[in-house]
Amino acid sequence: MLLTTAIDYTNGSPHIGHAYEKVLADVIARYQRLCGRPVYFLTGVDQHGQKVEQTASKEGVSPEAYVEKVTARFTALWEKIGVHYDGWAATTDPRHKACVQKILTDLKEKGQLYKKAYNGFYSVRQEQFLTDRDRDAEGNFGAEWGEVVEIQEENWYFKLSEHTEWLVDFLEKSDVILPQFRKAELVNALARNGGIDLCISRPKERLRWGIEFPFDADYVTYVWFDALINYISFVGYGNLDPSLPDFAATWEKVVHVIGKDIMVPAHGIYWYCMLHAMGFRNEEMPTLLVHGWWNIRGEKMSKTLGNVVDPDQLADTFGVDALRYYLCRDISTGKDSDFDLDRLVMLFNTELANELGNLCNRALNMSQKFTSGVLHCYLPLEEEDLGLQHSLVESLNLYREAMDAYDISKGLEALNRHVVNCNIYAERMKPWEMNKDPEKKQRVATVLYHLAESVAHCAVMLSPVLPDAAAKLAAQIDLPGLLDRKIDELAWGLVPNDHVIQKPSPVFPRIVPATPPDA
Repeated sequence: MLLTTAIDYTNGSPHIGHAYEKVLADVIARYQRLCGRPVYFLTGVDQHGQKVEQTASKEGVSPEAYVEKVTARFTALWEKIGVHYDGWAATTDPRHKACVQKILTDLKEKGQLYKKAYNGFYSVRQEQFLTDRDRDAEGNFGAEWGEVVEIQEENWYFKLSEHTEWLVDFLEKSDVILPQFRKAELVNALARNGGIDLCISRPKERLRWGIEFPFDADYVTYVWFDALINYISFVGYGNLDPSLPDFAATWEKVVHVIGKDIMVPAHGIYWYCMLHAMGFRNEEMPTLLVHGWWNIRGEKMSKTLGNVVDPDQLADTFGVDALRYYLCRDISTGKDSDFDLDRLVMLFNTELANELGNLCNRALNMSQKFTSGVLHCYLPLEEEDLGLQHSLVESLNLYREAMDAYDISKGLEALNRHVVNCNIYAERMKPWEMNKDPEKKQRVATVLYHLAESVAHCAVMLSPVLPDAAAKLAAQIDLPGLLDRKIDELAWGLVPNDHVIQKPSPVFPRIVPATPPDA
C-alpha cells in the first residue's frame, strides 16, 4: 500500500489541520502494518510558487533559505508528535525536478501541451487564473480569491478538457472517493469546469521560483502541476534514480489523504487527468481519502481571524498522547469538527485516565496484592467470564471494521466499549471482596486474569493511535513481542497461565486544567 498525505505548502507554520492529516495517515499506516500489510508512507513539503517567492523577498532572504527554515518547523513537529514516514518529498529535490521535466517532455511529445496567449483575471492567493464561473451572483470575485489582477501573457496549457469525459465515466463506475458523499461534489465541479484546459506555466518575468520547462527556458512550472507529481516522483516513477523505491511494487493500492479544500480541482480533476494523460490505467488510479476541517465555533480556522490552533503548543501543554487521541477521537473522517480544548481534556480524562488507565491499574495492582503478580485462569468459567470474552470478540470485530474503513474515531469507540465492559465486570465480580474468602482465591485469580488479558488486547488495538502508551501497557504486562503480533493473532489466551506481570505505574495521568488566576 502506498499511503500519502498532501504535501504542506512552505509559506507559514504548521497548524492543527496539518497535524490532524499527518496523525491520521500515521495511524492508518500503523494499523495496516498491524494487519500484516506492507505500507510505504510518503509525506513532505511543497516549496515552490509565487507566494513563497514574495514572502522570502519581504523577509530579505532567498527562497531557498526561506523554505529550508519553514520546512524545519514541519519536520520538527512531525518528529515530536510521533509521525513516522518512510519517504520525504521536497519539491526542490533534484530527483523531483528531473521527474517533472520528463513528464512535461513526454506530454508535449504526446500532443498534450500547447502554447497560447491569454488575457484574464489571476488570483494571487490561489496562484491560478479565474473564469466567469468563479464570480459570485453580483459578478464579483469573492474574498476567497484574495487579490485578483488582470493579466495578459502567453503560457503553456495542458489539454485537461480531453480527459474530463473519461473522468466522469471513471468516477461513476468506481469508489475512489472516500467518503462517498464527496463524489457528488467532484462530479458537479466537473460539470461546471470540464471544458477548460489547465494553464501549467508561469513566465519567468513574473515568477522565477519554480521548475524550469525543459523545452522552453522562459517558463517555470505552475505550482500545482509541480506539487502533484510528488506522489509519483518520490516512489520511483520513470526509474530515474536507483535510490528511490521500485515504482511498480510501490504504486499499488494507493491512498492519498487530503483535505476537502484541495479535492476540487487539484486532486479530483487535475491529478486524475494528468495521470490518465501519462498513460495510467483505471485500476492504477489512487483513492482520495478526503477529510474535513477543524473549525472554531463553526468557523474555519484562518490567520486572518486569528483563531489558528498551534499543535506544537498543545503537545507541550497536554502531552503528545492527549493530542493524538483527541485528533483521532473527536472527528469522523470526512466530516468537519469544532476544535474544543475542554473536549480534549474530557476525552483524555474519561476514556484514557478513568477507563483504560483505571482498568490497567486495578487489574495489575490487585494481581500484585492478591496473587503475587501471577496470572492464572482456572476452570470452569462462569457466565460473566464468557460474557467478557464475547465483549472482546465483538469489540475487536467492530474495531477492525471501522479501521479498515479509515474511521479511526469509531475504531476507538469500539475499543472503549470493551474497556467499559471490563470495568463493569470488575465492579460486579468485586475481587477485592472475594479475596477475603480463602476458598475463592482461584476465582479471584480468574477474574484478574480476564482483566489483564483484556489489557493486553487493548494495548495492541491502541498501538496505531498511541504507540508510546501502548508500549508502556505492554511493558507492565511483561509480554515480550506483544506489540509485534498481527491483528489476526489476537485471540483469547495471549497471557499464558502462571505468567508474572510487572508492578504497574500510571500510563494516563489525569490532565488537571490550570486554575484561572481569579479563581
